[in-house]
Amino acid sequence: MLHLDLEQADLFYSEDEFSLFESQLQAASDTLDQKTGAGSEFLGWLDLPSTMESGLLERILQTAAQIREISDILIVVGIGGSYLGARAVIDALSDPLRSMGHPKKEGIPAVVYAGHHLSGRELAAVESLIDRYDVSLNVISKSGTTTEPAIAFRRLKAKIEEKYGVKGSAERIVVTTDRSKGALRSLADEVGYESFIVPDDIGGRYSVLTPVGLLPIASAGIDIRALLSGAKAAEQQYRETDLAANDAARYAFCRNVFLRRGYAVEILVNYEPGLHYMAEWWKQLFGESEGKNGRGLFPASLDFTTDLHSLGQYVQDGRRMLFETVLDVKDTGVRVEVPEASSDLDGLNYLAGKDMAYVNGRAMTATALAHVDGGVPNLRIVLDRLDAEHIGRLLYFFERACAISGYLNAVNPFNQPGVEAYKQNMFALLGKPGYETLAAELESRL
Repeated sequence: MLHLDLEQADLFYSEDEFSLFESQLQAASDTLDQKTGAGSEFLGWLDLPSTMESGLLERILQTAAQIREISDILIVVGIGGSYLGARAVIDALSDPLRSMGHPKKEGIPAVVYAGHHLSGRELAAVESLIDRYDVSLNVISKSGTTTEPAIAFRRLKAKIEEKYGVKGSAERIVVTTDRSKGALRSLADEVGYESFIVPDDIGGRYSVLTPVGLLPIASAGIDIRALLSGAKAAEQQYRETDLAANDAARYAFCRNVFLRRGYAVEILVNYEPGLHYMAEWWKQLFGESEGKNGRGLFPASLDFTTDLHSLGQYVQDGRRMLFETVLDVKDTGVRVEVPEASSDLDGLNYLAGKDMAYVNGRAMTATALAHVDGGVPNLRIVLDRLDAEHIGRLLYFFERACAISGYLNAVNPFNQPGVEAYKQNMFALLGKPGYETLAAELESRL
């Protein structure tokens, strides 16, 4: 199961506040479920876990099986919601060494990522893998023209065609894009690539449980049926009308109470390195959904205990503008004991025989208590196990809480108008046709 623990947060608000807030919370929840709010045309994710078509799921599984059969490495090309959800799940549930780009192991290809930056150095490193290993490529983009993935796909496609030929590459390239329009749709139809659809009614940051995320996740050997089962259970659970017992609604409530009390930053903290990209996905989800009209919490993340030795000082004693939400995994599926040493030069024999999960858990508790004493509210999201079902629950928990939180803060949680500002300037400065006037204006400011 998954539950929200507010024991180290309720010192910073009162239940009276919840009572006063409850009507607003109910209105936001009803707006979401009745699909009457701003951005309601992008609510396809809301009942997706319970309405996933069996035929689509089977086709995803068949394509993933083919990728595993012929490939040492799967290259996923996409940016933002087109890759973060898949990477979050894959990193959380895979052998930790898989994220380092090691080749095929026990029939499962490594997954590497491209098209989420403009670094030629990084792209060249990915290209070099094609010379050494058998690869498949999944390019994910609704338009097919987003600059970062489009450049990466142009180069990687040429490299794969050079190695396997145009015909041979066709079985190694899978396209996930718009149903009927765009550059990638035209290319997929022309060449005959296997293709999947980015649903029109689901925005990128909510798309992890669509083919956008499910194909790479399944290709990495993760049980997507269990992932969807967990999300389906969460879908049913968080429609609970008693908001006091609804953890997703309570999380949205706490975030907004702290925001209105002057907290500006929410830090998502993990104590398992495999959850690093879960936080990256979470940052896009909440940052794009709430950061508009001069509003919203700034979503940040820290990896503990690692970052306790760098930013821990600021969290403990810096400006009191932040609160923490901690991901607490009770069972990681492995047991690693601290060994006993005859000399005990490092003084650790008092921990001999203790599981590292116990040590990690005590560090988590000690840190939370210290930070609370320092004036930092701590929310805790508890997962019983680190498996596909629990990760599916967590994904849906965050999606629903984010939508409610956005409506509580009087913003449209499903658009991202500010994302276009840098793109327009970039197109102009790169000399894209049609941007000459803006280019001249920008050049005059340089």
